[in-house]
Amino acid sequence: MKTTEQKGMNRRTFIKAGMAGAATALIAPPAFAEALQQMAGPERSAFPAPVYRTLGRTGLKITVVSFGAMLTPEPEVIRVAIDRGVNYIDTARKYMGGKNEEIVAKAVKGVRDKLFIATKTQPESHTRAEIIRDVEASLKALGTDHIDVIQLHNVTGRQRIFNAETREALTQLKKQGKVRFCGVTTHKNEAEVLNALVDDPDRFFDTCLVKYNFTSGREVSVAIDRAASAGIGIIAMKTQAGGYDTTGLGRISAHQAALKWVLQNPKVTAAIPGMKNLTQLREDIAVMGMSFTYADVRRLDRYAEAIAPFYCGFCGSCEAGCPRGVEISTVNRALMYAEGGYRNLSLARATYAELPRQATAAACIDCEGCSARCVNGLDIAAKMERARTVLA
Repeated sequence: MKTTEQKGMNRRTFIKAGMAGAATALIAPPAFAEALQQMAGPERSAFPAPVYRTLGRTGLKITVVSFGAMLTPEPEVIRVAIDRGVNYIDTARKYMGGKNEEIVAKAVKGVRDKLFIATKTQPESHTRAEIIRDVEASLKALGTDHIDVIQLHNVTGRQRIFNAETREALTQLKKQGKVRFCGVTTHKNEAEVLNALVDDPDRFFDTCLVKYNFTSGREVSVAIDRAASAGIGIIAMKTQAGGYDTTGLGRISAHQAALKWVLQNPKVTAAIPGMKNLTQLREDIAVMGMSFTYADVRRLDRYAEAIAPFYCGFCGSCEAGCPRGVEISTVNRALMYAEGGYRNLSLARATYAELPRQATAAACIDCEGCSARCVNGLDIAAKMERARTVLA
């Protein structure tokens, strides 16, 4: 049994940046640390040969590590990935206030026909006019005549999947050749959303971009298996559980181990880690072709312990206990964008601003005590107080 002091030391060791190499020495005796290094295998090229899987019934063959462009400020980073074989790029109308699609456009200029581009409608868009407006704006920003995969952004339940107006708009756009395939994205109630896609008698949506990582519950893995078996292409996001800074764990980092954990599931076509710079690109793309090992299990065990005091899985189970109806999981997601590996305060505040005021942490101010309870032991009251400070 570890003491509180020992646990605190492990957490500080992992999360505090700039102490490369310290973690392995602190978490294991020298002999075991050396064994882990050996199990990591020989040094791998930062840019291995690309590995492809087929994206469900779309038939698109995409790289298993594809490009999440949400936080990428320079098109040159994306272009390096493209030049190394990465052929699927995920962006959204929302990202950077629309500027992210323009960055992608610059990166794909001259090679558009060799790539697949996925983007998303605005989270609040539901009507026929709103969906068409978003797609037309994305086409213009991306400098392309078609979008390979258009996705409804941030679906949290069954209802939005069956919106008739949305489907009419998407059907029209497909007939016009402006959209090839349709999908949804989900950070919350993932199993419910995935199962709804399968239960849909029309099987209208072709793909699902789903939050999936080593902390995900079994119900999500079961739903992914069911959806993939029904021909729905599965792409994983939030694969590195917040991407919090860690110290070195040998040649393969905890973040790489987390990616490998996701990709060991053959039902997942690809992961789209967000890559801001060449360092992150090299780290993530190096995983293609690697196997998931016992050493990776150990790394993820330590990483999970390190992030336990502040990582939220967005399951939403705590929200039933909140009498004010605060959307705690979304508040925590916004906080993660601010303080996790994303370190993007503008994205965090934009995500927070999507909530109606009565569903933000502002509703908690005059509560005598927090009645919401986290199944993983997070201090929800402290998280909401932190959100009011950082995100307001």
